Amino acid sequence: MHNPIGIMMEPAASDSRPAVRIVSLLPAATEIVAALGLADRLVGRSHECDEPASVATLPALTAPRIDPAGTSRQIHDAVGRALADAADGPATTNALYTLDAARLAALEPDLILTQAACDVCAVATADVRAAVCRMSVPTRVLELSPATLADVYADILAVGAATGTLAKAREVVARLRARVASVAYLVRAGKGQGRRPGSAPADGGRPSDGRQDAEPSRIAMLEWLDPPMAAGNWVPELVALAGGRDVLGKPGEHSHWITWDDVIAADPDIVILVPCGFTLDRVVAEAESPAIRNRLKMLRAFRTRRIYAVDGHHLFNRPGPRLVDSLEVLADLLHPGIFSFPATPRFARTL
Repeated sequence: MHNPIGIMMEPAASDSRPAVRIVSLLPAATEIVAALGLADRLVGRSHECDEPASVATLPALTAPRIDPAGTSRQIHDAVGRALADAADGPATTNALYTLDAARLAALEPDLILTQAACDVCAVATADVRAAVCRMSVPTRVLELSPATLADVYADILAVGAATGTLAKAREVVARLRARVASVAYLVRAGKGQGRRPGSAPADGGRPSDGRQDAEPSRIAMLEWLDPPMAAGNWVPELVALAGGRDVLGKPGEHSHWITWDDVIAADPDIVILVPCGFTLDRVVAEAESPAIRNRLKMLRAFRTRRIYAVDGHHLFNRPGPRLVDSLEVLADLLHPGIFSFPATPRFARTL
């Protein structure tokens, strides 16, 4: 679904009967379904789907094979061991997640929403398709694999087409685009008023990064902490829309492993921690651990109090409608005094 030139290609309306029994195996897809007003059509979910709150009553069809409650390093090591063991074992077994194929079949869905972007983040599409092959009812599998904001918009339209709600999907996308345009406009307007990017208002607030209007704040977005990973895909795009310059990630490209020496060498003005799958409290706890805090202390951003913890699980790592919330939080952190979005105090904290 990713297209390199960033043009959103709208799907044709589905010729088949619109789906009425939906299983979502991806949190972002669940939120897309809810945004289209179809939460009542959901009959099953993944273990990570938690928005809207009503989905908690639905059967969870996936489960992790490793303990997701550990530290960054513990999870990283466990994933490495699981993948190594799987490479030596049967190819039919997913190393990181289980899928309850029997329960999935019993739900008789006519549409399953899954992903084809990252086998570490969610159950593999191959496992889903294998389960569907054994089902007695005709079931469509719609794979979502966004890498940019345009891809996310296209995913919303694709779900709309599959569910007979394409007109509603167009409305949702239009509203999201308008919010994005509003943030980008206000960022430009704020710079045009002579404010330094990231500078605090006259009555106090977070300190300035000291850079002039012509030079955007240099941002490091970390999607994992031990070892560190530079956030990619849509994240550098969000940084640019918020008026910053991502010094580690590249728009539309996968997140990639780096070292703390790389972070230090990049000398970012602002560091934002958004570990994949971590809620805000977990990010803060991880950042305050000796293993990570000693690294953060080596950064100039630590001395200027420009390091922020953000709930990566519900925002930046969830490529659905709340990527626009992520942009708004990012703009709020980069430009205090210009913005004040309700999601910021809920999902972000200064370290």
